[in-house]
Amino acid sequence: MWVPGGMMEHVALPRPPMRRMLPLTLRRGERRLSRRWAGRVLLALLAVAGVAHAEDGYALWLRHAPLEASVATSYRGQLGDVVAPDATATQRAAREELQRGLSGMLGVAPRLHSNAFDGDALVLGTPDSNPVVAEMEGALASLGGEGYLLQRRHVGGRVLTVVAARSDIGVLYGVFHLLRLVQTGASLDGLDVRESPRVQHRVLDHWDNLDGYVERGYAGASLWDWHTLPDWKDPRYTDYARANASLGINGSVLNNVNADALSLSPMYLEKTAALADVFRPYGIRVYLSARFSAPMELGGLATADPLEPAVRQWWRDKADAIYRRVPDFGGFLVKANSEGQPGPQDYGRSHADGANMLADALAPHGGIVMWRAFVYSHEAPGDRATQAYREFVGLDGAFRPNVLLQVKNGPIDFQPREPFHPLFGAMPRTPLMMEFQITKEYLGFATHLVYLGPLYEEVLRADTRARGPGSTVARVVDGTLHGHALTGIAGVANVGAGRTWSGSHFDQANWYAFGRLAWNPDQSAADIARDWVAMTFSPDPAVVGPIVAMMMGSRQAAVDYMTPLGLHHLMARGHHYGPGPWVDGGPRADWTSIYYHRADRDGIGFDRTASGSNAVGQYAPAVAREFGDLSRVPEDLLLWFHHVPWDHRMRSGDTLWNALVQRYGRGVRYVERMQRSWDALEDRIDAPRHRQVAAFLRIQHDEAQWWRDASVAYFQSMSGLPLPAGEAAPPHPLAYYEGLRFPYAPGDGR
Repeated sequence: MWVPGGMMEHVALPRPPMRRMLPLTLRRGERRLSRRWAGRVLLALLAVAGVAHAEDGYALWLRHAPLEASVATSYRGQLGDVVAPDATATQRAAREELQRGLSGMLGVAPRLHSNAFDGDALVLGTPDSNPVVAEMEGALASLGGEGYLLQRRHVGGRVLTVVAARSDIGVLYGVFHLLRLVQTGASLDGLDVRESPRVQHRVLDHWDNLDGYVERGYAGASLWDWHTLPDWKDPRYTDYARANASLGINGSVLNNVNADALSLSPMYLEKTAALADVFRPYGIRVYLSARFSAPMELGGLATADPLEPAVRQWWRDKADAIYRRVPDFGGFLVKANSEGQPGPQDYGRSHADGANMLADALAPHGGIVMWRAFVYSHEAPGDRATQAYREFVGLDGAFRPNVLLQVKNGPIDFQPREPFHPLFGAMPRTPLMMEFQITKEYLGFATHLVYLGPLYEEVLRADTRARGPGSTVARVVDGTLHGHALTGIAGVANVGAGRTWSGSHFDQANWYAFGRLAWNPDQSAADIARDWVAMTFSPDPAVVGPIVAMMMGSRQAAVDYMTPLGLHHLMARGHHYGPGPWVDGGPRADWTSIYYHRADRDGIGFDRTASGSNAVGQYAPAVAREFGDLSRVPEDLLLWFHHVPWDHRMRSGDTLWNALVQRYGRGVRYVERMQRSWDALEDRIDAPRHRQVAAFLRIQHDEAQWWRDASVAYFQSMSGLPLPAGEAAPPHPLAYYEGLRFPYAPGDGR
C-alpha cells in the first residue's frame, strides 16, 4: 500500500505524534487503526505537509523526499523488510532513521522485525545482536569501534542487504550512509562499502554564551535554552544530534571558548548532563570550554597557578564531579592567554603546564584536553602570524598523552585565504587538532553563498614537507604522518535557533562538508557538494550540475571581491562586516587593516620573507623556499608573503595593480553568474527556498560590489594609478565608504 507520507519530510525533522502513528496503518499482519480514523490522519498529514513549514530548510540534508515511482519501486524490491534489534537507545535510533527515511523516499513504511525473517531483507546489527552479522565478524575486525560495512549477501537462497558494525553506533552511521545512497540514486548492485573514520575526535565548537548570545553566530540565538534545561529537552536537541550523527560528528563543545566559569558550576553541569542524555544514543559526547581562572571564581582560591597543589586538587575534584553527572564526558576545550583570557602565563608558566594540569585531572576518566594554539600577547609583535609558532614549537613533546593542540587552519584568523599554519609541519611529537571555521565570520556571514568545502580541501591537501613530499596537513591531522593515535578535528559551528539552522540554506552545506571531511579528510569537496545538493534540493542532474558549479567557485569569488592575491584582514573593525582597508589606530596595531596590507605609494603587501619578518622560516625548507621566492610563490598568496611594487609583473604579464583591480571585478562577476544560474532553476526548486536564496544572492551581489568599489577607491588613493581598461571607477569618493557605519551589524557585540 502506498503512503503519501514522503511529503511529510517537508515538515521538519521532529517526529510528530501523527507521524509515529502512520506506520501502524500500513504494516501487514499488524493491528490497524480504523479506516475512518486513518483517513483523518492522512488528511491531517497532507494539510500539514502542504502548509506548515514546507521546505523551510529545517530538514537539512535529511529531507528524504519521495523518489520517482520507478526508482522507488526498484529500491523497495531490493531492500525488502527490515530486520533490526531494538534493545538499546542507539539500536532504536537506527530503526527509526530507516523507517523515517525509507517511508519518505519509497512511499511505504518498511515492516520491522527484531529477529530472523524469511525472505530478502535489510539486516542491521553487530555480532552480538544478529546471527547473520556474527558470521561476518572477521570482516568487521579492521573497522574499529565506529566503522561499518554495507554489503549485499546471498544467504540460504535469500538476498540480504546488510548494515554491519562492531558497535551500535557504527550500525547507525551505516544506516545514514545507506539512506544517503538511496537519496542520491546510487545503485545497490554489488554493494560493498567499508568505512571507518580517519580522525578520532570529530567535534563542533559552539561559541555560545550562557545568555543565549552566539559570538560570531549568524543563525539566531543559541540552540541551547539554558533557562529551561534540564527539565525541558527541546526536540531540536534530538534533531541536532541526528544531523551530526548522519555525518559522523561525535562531539559537541557546548559553550564559548571565551568561557564563563559558571559553565562548570553544579547548576549548569546538571543542564549539560541533560544534553548529554539526549546526544548519547547518537554517539555524541559533550565537552565544555573551561575558564582557566575558574578555581578563583568558583572555588574562592587566591590563584589559578597550574603548579599550585590546591589548584590542581580543585580541578581533580571538578573532573570527578563532572563525570559523576556525565560518565562519558569528553573533556575540556581551553582558550588561554589570548585576547585577554586568563592562562598559565599569568603565573610565569607555560602552555604545557596549564594543559597538563587539566589533562591529569581528566585522565582517570578517559577525558582529553583540546588546548587552542590561537594566541597572541598583549604586546603587538612585529608579525602576529609568527606568534603561535614561537610560543608552541619549543613545547613539542611536553604535553600529556591526552592533550591535543588545537591549531587554526592558518596563522592569522580564519581569513578567506591563508597559507596553512606552520605548526602543522613543526611539532611531530605532539598531536595537532585542526580547527576550521564553519560560521563565516570573515566570509560574508550567512548571506553570502560561500561553500567552504574547497577551503577545507585546500588546507588538508597542503604539503608541509615535514617528512618530504606527501607530508600533507591531512596526514598530520589523522595521525598517520607521525604515528599519533590521539587525533581530532574541530569546526566552529554555524548552528543557531533559526529555522534553517545555519542562517541560510546554503550555509548548511558547510556544516555538511565539515562533517564529511572530518570523517575522511581525503574526500573531494566537489563530490560532497554533489551529495549535499541531491539530498537538500533534488537528485535531478539538471539541478545538481548548476548548483555544484555555483558552489565550487564561490569561495574563490569571495576571496577575489574581499581579499585577492594574498591580502588579509581588511574587514571593518569589531564586527568584521564589510570592507575597511583604511582601518587604523586603536589599542593594538594588529587589530588594524593597515598593519596587514602595508600599502603605500611604492607598493603593497606584508614582507614575510627572510628580509622581512621571516615568517617563511617557520615552514619546512622546501616550503619556505617556495613561499619566499617572488617567482615561485603562488599568486593567491603573493601579498601575504611579499611587499611588491604596484608595477610588479604578474605571470600573466600584467601589472600587480591591474591584476588586483581585475580580481576584485572578477569576484563581483562570479556572483552575477550565480544569480543567473539560480534564476534559471526557478521551476525546479520549491518557491520558498528559491525566493530566499535569490534574495540573499542580491544581498551578496550588492555587498560584493561594495567591497570592490571601496577597496579599489582606497588602494587607488595609495597607488595613484589609473584603473585598467574596462574597469569602472567607484561610484563614490573614498570618504563616502570610510564614513559608513554599522553599529548593529551581526557579530558586533550586544
